[in-house]
Amino acid sequence: MGVKVLKFGGSSLADPEHFIKVRDIVKSEPERRYVVASAPGKCKTSNNKITDLLYKCYELAVEEKDISEVFDEICSRYTYIVNELNININLSETFEKIRLAVLNNSGRDYVASRGEYLNAKILAAYLGFEFIDAKKVIFFKDDGTLDSEKTNTVLHDVLAHCPYAVIPGFYGSMPNGTIKTFSRGGSDITGSIVARAANAALYENWTDVSGFLMADPRCVDDPKPIEVITYKELRELSYMGATVLHEDAIFPVRCSKIPINIRNTNKPEDKGTFIVPATDKVSENVITGIAGKVGFSTITVEKAMMNAELGFGRRVLQVIESLNISYEHFPSGIDTMSLVLSSKELDRCRADILAGICKAVNPDNIFVEDNLALIAIVGRGMVKTKGTAARIFKSLSDADINIRMIDQGSCELNIIVGIDENDYNAAINAIYDEFVK
Repeated sequence: MGVKVLKFGGSSLADPEHFIKVRDIVKSEPERRYVVASAPGKCKTSNNKITDLLYKCYELAVEEKDISEVFDEICSRYTYIVNELNININLSETFEKIRLAVLNNSGRDYVASRGEYLNAKILAAYLGFEFIDAKKVIFFKDDGTLDSEKTNTVLHDVLAHCPYAVIPGFYGSMPNGTIKTFSRGGSDITGSIVARAANAALYENWTDVSGFLMADPRCVDDPKPIEVITYKELRELSYMGATVLHEDAIFPVRCSKIPINIRNTNKPEDKGTFIVPATDKVSENVITGIAGKVGFSTITVEKAMMNAELGFGRRVLQVIESLNISYEHFPSGIDTMSLVLSSKELDRCRADILAGICKAVNPDNIFVEDNLALIAIVGRGMVKTKGTAARIFKSLSDADINIRMIDQGSCELNIIVGIDENDYNAAINAIYDEFVK
C-alpha cells in the first residue's frame, strides 16, 4: 500500500502511556510516514485540556492578571511526558519564549496554537521523525480562509524531500506571517490537508472511539458500528449531529478521492470505519446511520394560488437573507411553504421576519411552530429500495410519534423527519429498532 497519513487527537496524546501506544501504531507499518499531532487532552492526572489552559493564559494576560499558576501547569504536563518517556529534548527556552509571547499579547491564535506545536515537537523527537512547523506549510488568505492551492503546492514539495515527519495540527500562517488557527477540531483538517499533499493512499484518523456508530449511543444502547460510509453519507450525518470527524476535514481528501479510516488508539486491533468516495457494498440494514438535532422552528406561509405567483419563494427567502439567516429545509405544497430555521436564530429577530414576509408576499396566513427536532435517516442502500419510507413512518406511528415534517433529498440518500422535541429519543430508538435490531 502507498503512503499513510495519521492524525492523533488530544485524547490519543494526553499522557506518556498514550505516547507509547501512538509510537507502537506508527512504527508497526513503514507506510505510516506522516503524523499530525493535536494538543494533549484530559488525562488521569489532569481534567484540563492544554488548549483550554492556553486560552485561559491568554485571557489572564489580557486582564493583566498573573498567569504563573496556569502556565506552570502547562509546562508541567509537557515536562512529565518528556521525562517519563526519556525523550532527548529540552523545552526550557521554548517555554520561556511562549510565556513572554503571552505576556506581550502575541495574539489569541498564536497562544492557542502552542499546544499542538509543543506536542508535535515532542512526538517528532520520540519517533525520530523530522518536525515540520505548520506555519511554514499551511497558509491562509487575507480574509482568513485557507489558501488550499498554495498550501498543497508548498507542502507537497516539502514532503517530497522528507520521508518521515510530524506536523502540528490546528494552525497555519497568514500572509503577514502571524499565526492563524482553524476552528476547534482543526487538527482533523490539517490531517486531511497533509494527506492530499502527500498523495496518500489512506488518511488514518486516530481518536478514542472505533469509528462511527449507526446512532448516538446517548440515545440508543450499544449501537452497531458503521464499517463503510461514503463521503456523501458522512456529510449528511455530520450535518445532523454526528461528531466523530470534523465536518470540514472531509473536503481536502474528498477532491483527491483519498479514503479515511477512523481508528481507536486504545483498540488498534479494531478496523474502525472507512470513509470512501464510493462503494458498491450496501449495508444489510438498508440504512447506514441515523442522526438528529433539536432546537428548530418552522415558519409556515399559506396563500391561495401561491404556485401561480411569480417570484413568491424568492421574495420569502430574501426576507431571511436580509436578516443574515439561513434556512435548514424548505418543504412546500401547492398553496403552502415552510421554512425550517434554527430556533436560536429565529428568536433574535422573530418579529422582523414575520413582518418582512407579510410585507413581501401578503400571505393569507402565517404561523410559527417551535420545539421541533429533525432526524435524518441516511443510507446509500435506500436508493430505489422499495418500502423504506413506509418502514420509517410505520415505526414512528407504532411508537405513537406524530410526524410534523417530511423532506427527502433528490438523490434518495436521506429522508428527514421533523417531530416534537419531546419525542426525539423515542423516535431515534424506534427507527433504529426497525432497521437494525
